[in-house]
Amino acid sequence: MTKTSAAATLAEFELMVLVAAMRLDDDAHAVSIAADISERTGRIVRRANVYTTLQRLEDKGLLTTALGDPRPERGGKPRRVVTPTPDGVAAVRATMTAIHAMTHGVKI
Repeated sequence: MTKTSAAATLAEFELMVLVAAMRLDDDAHAVSIAADISERTGRIVRRANVYTTLQRLEDKGLLTTALGDPRPERGGKPRRVVTPTPDGVAAVRATMTAIHAMTHGVKI
């Protein structure tokens, strides 16, 4: 069993945001991430919370954002596309490993 650094693990909502971005791939932006989390968890997800979390994850170097192509349905304005970095993927992996280690053998 390997040890993971506490800094490498993510808070619950950070994990959800990064996993949603990984799942959505090229369609990962704040609105689609909020919708994905809401649909899969049943939680009410405020876009403001997603924006705050995206900024925090970007500051940590776990994802990048860039303006995408202009969208006609947005009046020609581009969306900010979210891309997890290799460190972000590693943080998801480390967090999931820690969760699995802690829950192994627990009867739910």
